Order: sequence, then structure tokens, then C-alpha cells
Amino acid sequence: AMRPEEFRQAAHRVVDWMADYQERVESLNVLAPVAPGEISRALPSTPPEDPEAFGEIFRSFEEKIIPGMTHWNHPGFFAYFPANNSPPSILAEMIMATLGAQCMSWKTSPAATELEQVVMDWLRQMVGLPESFTGVIQDTASSATLVSLLTAREKWLSRGELARLTVYTSREAHSSVARAAKLAGFSAANLRLVGVDSQYAMRADELAQKIAADRARGLIPCAVVATVGTTSSTAIDPVAAIGEGCRQEGVWLHVDAAYAGTAAICPEHRYLVDGAEFADTFLFNPHKWMFTNFDCTAYFVRDVEALQSTFRYGGDYLKTAEDSEVVNFKDWGIALGRRFRALKLWFVIRSYGVQGLREKIRYHIELAQWLRERLEEDPRFEVVAPSPLGLVCFRLTDPGLTEAEQDRANRVLLARLNATGEVFLTHTNLGGRFTLRASVGQRQTTDRHVQRLWDLLRTCSRPSE
Repeated sequence: AMRPEEFRQAAHRVVDWMADYQERVESLNVLAPVAPGEISRALPSTPPEDPEAFGEIFRSFEEKIIPGMTHWNHPGFFAYFPANNSPPSILAEMIMATLGAQCMSWKTSPAATELEQVVMDWLRQMVGLPESFTGVIQDTASSATLVSLLTAREKWLSRGELARLTVYTSREAHSSVARAAKLAGFSAANLRLVGVDSQYAMRADELAQKIAADRARGLIPCAVVATVGTTSSTAIDPVAAIGEGCRQEGVWLHVDAAYAGTAAICPEHRYLVDGAEFADTFLFNPHKWMFTNFDCTAYFVRDVEALQSTFRYGGDYLKTAEDSEVVNFKDWGIALGRRFRALKLWFVIRSYGVQGLREKIRYHIELAQWLRERLEEDPRFEVVAPSPLGLVCFRLTDPGLTEAEQDRANRVLLARLNATGEVFLTHTNLGGRFTLRASVGQRQTTDRHVQRLWDLLRTCSRPSE
């Protein structure tokens, strides 16, 4: 076993590596230049019988694992929505690991429970959600959406059998919504995908038509999942219009603002929570754009009792004398065990301050708008969706080519960009067309890196010699 002094020496070595990594990550390839199976073949196929020195283990990590990593916190990472970290968040994760606390109930870690209550109300205030919401940290947005649909299901089961309950979401909603509906036991035949407008946002009028049609067929409209900032294009569903309809129809409303919600801390982007007063549940991910290590989803609920009655279950060994006076977050989600996630959120909010967080968000949005302007000025490119935040969706365009040929040209462009090792972008399908996504939101990304992306876009889009 590692003795305390050995641990101290090893920890110093690791922290030095961590600091060095943050400084040198830009020099690494964003995408790992390895083939499938290459990493596993470099590792022993059987476990070691005898102890190995930490120095040897760490050397293997540097030589065999790091070359196979995609560097999400590289300033040239323009791919998926970010999974940001930050120095205060990293330090908090280290402390969390050191404490090794299991924070399922107040009794198992009073400070963890009460700190979570405090920081979640900070977050509620920061993004401008109504006081009627109470917050809890979930691991991911996928889990939180499942929690919401499970709660909606339980509220409605008393009114009809599960086979009659229907769920509605946009055709542009994240795939996790359909998966959550499936896991919650809703019939696949009862999931309604609502059409979108020219800006890829859910059409509230079509939603109302589908709800009315289902009622006429004897089905029971149960829940709507609206999206604020879709994954493909950051489309913003009209939550207020959707919510008014849900309230009139008595339908549960969940709002998924996983990426975009963080921007609501800026007063000029407070429109992102418009209509939240109609929502039953609302989520966003500090682990995306608030520089808090994955995983940390902020989940807000209006009816706490409905949530708890859905998940409260346990034997005598989980009961404590204080249960009637305190919150036990084990009853607020799927997992019984809980990490001390509130600590890293507390470290981040205090280290940056709300104003400091706003400045970072605004800077990223400015960089994205600069890139959009360059693309709009170049006749070879077309911007294909609104860019309200840090995502720009675009494609090469040539009226002389067929749609299939244009798609092929864009696939080639994306492959060339990612092959440089300097940047990483992904694609989506918008309006049936292959579309590139440039997501600006990594903590260390600056104007220099977005300028380099633009230079690479112009270079890589030129025909091969």
C-alpha cells in the first residue's frame, strides 16, 4: 500500500503534470491519431500478479493512454458542446476524491446536502428561474430527462393505464428524449415527434394539433419535452407558447436547456428562460458551459413531493432520526449513491464570480458571431441556421453541384479539417443536408484559435491540386 509520504510525492508529480497539461494541451492533436484496437493491443492482456510502482504506472499512462485521448479541453475543440473544466473545478474534484464521501442523505454528509441546497438556489437566481423551483444536481441531462418523465408518468398513471399515455417532443430534440420515454415505459407508438419551423424550433400549433388528435382517439397526453438550444443548431423552442398550451391541457412540461441554459446568467440572454413559469421541470448543464467538470446537471423541479414520491423507497437501514427535518437527495433521482458534486460548483462560482462567468460566456458568443460574419462574407459558404449563442452551422455551397455532390464536398472539408490535428468539428443534418457545426465554448479558446479555424476553413475548402 502507498504510504502517506509516498502519496504526497506521487500527488505532487500528478499535480505538476496537470498544470503542465493545461499549458501544453494546444500542442497536442485534438483528435487521437490512432486506429481502433491500437491502444488495447499496447496493454497487457492479463492483470499484474505483483504490485507495480506508481512511477511505472504513471509512465504507462503518459506513454500509452494519453496518445489515445481526444482532448476536449484543447482550444481547437469546436466539435460537440464543450465538456469544460477549470482549475477550481479540478481542485474540487481532487478534494471530493480525497473525502470519498457517499452523499445519499443528510446524515451521511450534512455539509454536502446543505451546500447543494445553497448552490442550487444560487444557480436558480443566476439564470432567473422562478422562486417556485427547487434545485438538485443530477449526473447528466439524459438522466434528468428520464427522472422528469418518470415523475410525469407516476402523476398520470392514476388517470389511465400506461399504454394510453403519450409524450411529445420536437423532431430536433436530442435522442436522449426518445430513450428516456422508452426507459420510462411509454410505448414507442405513443411518442410524437412534432415538426419544426424554418429555424428548427418546435411548432406550437402542430403540437396543439397532435395533442387534440390524441385526446380524440382516447389517448392521454402526458408530457411535453421542449428544447432550449438543440444539439444540431441551438434552436430555441417557443416555451411560453408551448407552456400555455400545456397548462390549458393539464400536460406535464419539461424543458431541456442542457447547453444554452448557462447563457441565461447574462441579462441579455435571459430570454432563454422565457416561459419557464409554465414548466414543471427545467435543466441545464454546468458541466458544459460553466467550467465545472463533468458530471453536473442542474435540475429544477416545481413539485418536490411528486419527485420524491416517484423515487422514495428503501429499507430500515436507510432511515435516520433526522429524516423529518432534512432533505435526503437519495429520494430525488435514480441513483441511491451520490457524489459531492456541489463542491466543484461552489468552487467555480466563487472563483469566477457571476460577473466573471458572464464575461467568459459573452466572449465565446462574440467569437462565434465573428466566425459567422466571416462565413457570410465568403460566397463559397452558407450559414444554414440562426446562431444565437456559441454554435455556427454552415456548409460549402456551389449552385453548379447537385445536392449529393455538395454533401460530398462538405464531408471532404470536414475530414480535411479534422486531419490537421489543430481543430475538431462535427456535423449534423439540417433540412436533409450535411452540415458542419463549429461550437465555440472551450475555456481556453481565444480569438487566435477562431482565426486559425477560419484560415483552415479557407485552406481546406480549396480544390485539391
